[in-house]
Amino acid sequence: MEISIATPREFNFKRTVISHGWCELLPFQIDREKWVLTRTLDLKEGRGTAGSAGSSAEQLGWGAIPAGVLDKPVTLTIKASRRALLINTSRRLSQAATKKVVTDVRHMLRLDDDIGEFYRLLADDDDFKWIPTQGAGRLLRSPNVFEDLVKMICTTNCSWALTEKMVTGLVENLGRESSNGHRTFPTPEAMALMPVKFYVNEVRAGYRAEYLKELADRVAAGALDVEAWLASPLSTADLVKEMRGVKGVGPYAAENVLKLLGRYDGLALDSWTRTKFFSVRNNGRKTTDKKIARYYSRFKEWRGLALWCDMTRDWLDVT
Repeated sequence: MEISIATPREFNFKRTVISHGWCELLPFQIDREKWVLTRTLDLKEGRGTAGSAGSSAEQLGWGAIPAGVLDKPVTLTIKASRRALLINTSRRLSQAATKKVVTDVRHMLRLDDDIGEFYRLLADDDDFKWIPTQGAGRLLRSPNVFEDLVKMICTTNCSWALTEKMVTGLVENLGRESSNGHRTFPTPEAMALMPVKFYVNEVRAGYRAEYLKELADRVAAGALDVEAWLASPLSTADLVKEMRGVKGVGPYAAENVLKLLGRYDGLALDSWTRTKFFSVRNNGRKTTDKKIARYYSRFKEWRGLALWCDMTRDWLDVT
C-alpha cells in the first residue's frame, strides 16, 4: 500500500533524515545508498500495554507482557520524490490507520514546522545562506516526546555505540512486532512493567537504568505528561526547569529535547559540538562556551538551530 504526502517547497528529505543521529537508532533505519528511511509504528494514539505472547521480555524470564489493545504495528519505508514523500506500508491499512501514519510522518519529518523566519535571518549571510538554499533546518524526531526523551537520556555521557546498544535493547526486548518482523519503540507501560535489573542486565543502561524505570513509571501512571511539552505555554526557561525535574535530564539533554519541540534557544553544547566549532569556526583553537554563544547570538531564538546546521553542514555532500 502506498501513501503520498505533499512536502513544502523548501523541504529537503536527505537533510532532514540525517539531521542528527536518530535515523540510526531503532525503530528508524536508514539506507543511505537508496535514501530510504524505514520506521515501524504503533497505529493507535492511545497507549496500550505492549508486547505479545512470544515477546523477548517473556522469553528472558521477566514475566509475560499482556497482549495489547493496539492494532498490529506497521513498518513504513519512506522515500522522496520531487515534491512529495512516498510511503509504502508493510500491509494494507484502514482509513483510520492511514490517517495515523500520515500524522506521524508529518510530525517526524517536521513537515508542518514554520521555519520561514529562520530562513529570512540567514538569507543575506554568506556563511549561512546555504541552509535555506539546501532546505536544511528540520530535525528528525520520533512520533512522540516520550521516545525522544528516552533516547536523549541514552545519549548522555557515553559513546554513540553504547547509545545504539541501549536503544536496540529496548526495541528488541519490549517493542511490538509488525507483520514483517520489525519492532516498535516500547510504550511507557511496557517499560514500566520491567524491573530495574532488566535495564541493567538486558539494556545495559548502567546508572541510567533507574532513570529509565522511573520515567516510564511516572508517564505510565499519568504523573508526568511529557507529550504536553509540545504545546506547553511555559517560557523556555520554565519548561527547561520542568524537564530537569526528570532524573537523567541535565542541561544538554533538555536543550536537545527543546530542539525537537521546536524551541531553539539553547545551544546544547557537548564535547562533540565544542570540538567541531573549534575546527570549523576557530582555526582549531579551543575557546570558551561564552565565545561560542556570542558567535551565534545574532540568530536570536534560532541560535541553537543555526549552530547545529553549521556543525553538520558536511554531513551531506552536495557536490
